[in-house]
Amino acid sequence: MKVKEIAEFLSGELSGDGQAEIGSVGSFTTATEGEITFLEKAGEIPGTNASCVIVPHSFEFPNACTIIKVKNPKLAFAQIAAVLHPPKHRESQIHASAVIDENAKVGTNIFIGAFAFVGAGSEIGDRTHILAGVKVGNDVKIGKDCVILPNVFIEDGCTIGDRVILHSGVIIGADGFGYVRDEDGKYIKFPQIGSVLIEDDVEIGANTCIDRGALGETRIGEGTKIDNLVQVGHNVQIGKRCVIAAQTGISGSVVIEDDCVIGGQVGFGDHARVQSGAVIGSQAGVLPGKIVRPGVWWGTPIQPLDEYKRQNAHVKSIERLKAEVKEIRKLLDDTTAPDKS
Repeated sequence: MKVKEIAEFLSGELSGDGQAEIGSVGSFTTATEGEITFLEKAGEIPGTNASCVIVPHSFEFPNACTIIKVKNPKLAFAQIAAVLHPPKHRESQIHASAVIDENAKVGTNIFIGAFAFVGAGSEIGDRTHILAGVKVGNDVKIGKDCVILPNVFIEDGCTIGDRVILHSGVIIGADGFGYVRDEDGKYIKFPQIGSVLIEDDVEIGANTCIDRGALGETRIGEGTKIDNLVQVGHNVQIGKRCVIAAQTGISGSVVIEDDCVIGGQVGFGDHARVQSGAVIGSQAGVLPGKIVRPGVWWGTPIQPLDEYKRQNAHVKSIERLKAEVKEIRKLLDDTTAPDKS
């Protein structure tokens, strides 16, 4: 793809050799001839061997390099990367070892890999790819243009929208963690007979588990992206365009509204609510029933970022305070000691 064509695609301002051929993308320091890269911020400019660099409109870059000026270089880079490195294309086929129930419905131009299983009453949308070892239970609905990677389990009665990506090892629709104690202290399992609804354009990382609702549904909203090794409990409601990083644990009946950002290893107690636009920092702890309002939050228990930073500063000053107290005690002891002269 010529640089001139890339500039037109990105609606960018080209300066330099528009006829240079670009075949792939690369990082700024390692990109070579035939690759395109980007710089997001001004500052000291390291060297690059890339054939073209995407930069902000206000950025001054050496004339020796071909550049494309855009409003948001990182976004533009991602957009052209999707063109230069499209998803792997698989020819339509159903592997001989795949097991598809006679009452299942499969769309056109689909790919079903080795040892995959599709249960009774399930529906697979057009152009969806189901890779090796995937298990699709009974009465599951999977939309169009989805990619279900190896060893994903989608249990009975779950619904997957269009253009959903489930990475290897994802489990959709496992039983939620719900028990009731009887008079003898024995744990009796609470019914876990609800479902999971995953809306369009969701991507879920490897080995993440989305539990089914106990009596209702667990829902993942349109455009939400969930990282690897995340636990989503029963009846959790996650809104649209949320981003949730790895190793986060979300207890049952938590509500996370639209456009929230959740850092890694955040722990949520049950029935907490995160309001639209909130940002929660890594390793924070959200107590049961807590309402997290818009803004940036951190710490355990969770608190506004400014308050967290103040408390952290106090904690770091404890050693200095101890040393000062020790010195004061020594002075007092010296002052009050009896005169032995």
